[in-house]
Amino acid sequence: MTAAEIKRALRALGDPVIAEHSQRFFKTGKGQYGEGDRFIGVRVPVIRKQVTRYKNISIRVVLTILKSPCHEERLFAVLSLVNRYQRADEPTRKKIFDAYLENIRYVNNWDLVDSSAHLIVGPWLESRSRKRLYQMARSTDLWTRRVAIMSTYHFIRNHDFDDTLGIALLLLDDDHDLIHKAVGWMLREVGNRDRQVEERFLKKNYRKMPRTMLRYAIEKFPEKSRQSYLKGKI
Repeated sequence: MTAAEIKRALRALGDPVIAEHSQRFFKTGKGQYGEGDRFIGVRVPVIRKQVTRYKNISIRVVLTILKSPCHEERLFAVLSLVNRYQRADEPTRKKIFDAYLENIRYVNNWDLVDSSAHLIVGPWLESRSRKRLYQMARSTDLWTRRVAIMSTYHFIRNHDFDDTLGIALLLLDDDHDLIHKAVGWMLREVGNRDRQVEERFLKKNYRKMPRTMLRYAIEKFPEKSRQSYLKGKI
């Protein structure tokens, strides 16, 4: 099965109405975060079915599809890498991890990042040095920074919070709303598992946090506590 054949199969499933909605939803206008992205109108559950259908295609074919200007085709490729990673032996996982980071410029929207970073980058780095995540958190590229913080979701699920908090600290002054949301979300996930750990971080840093980041981080707090943070009275 070639990349061209899979692209044709995906495009046959497209819906112009869904594509038009996606163009607006993913902010593809001039100056917006998804500027210039193209959609064919295939919903995520349908794409996942195609990933299962074509689960045995080569990594080379997947990487060719990843370079597509079409959003849904790139999502298919990202989900295919996740699928392959989860079924692979150690040498193949290393190959997928390396390929993911070498082609990270194509993992260039929040849904592509959020459906893959914690399932490829996080697992590979679980028992290895995580210095690369801190380097990525300092990147000038929005999506590379988002991969850095979202990769730590894997660690959070294993009750390992140090890197989430360390990278969150690096991103406190980030100027992009999509980073504010991602960091706040990961802090909330830390709190879902250990509220004391999250609150220790918040008490030191909440006054410096962008408002959106703080709101995401305290979303599950009792209302009285939420208001105390929002009003700067902690």
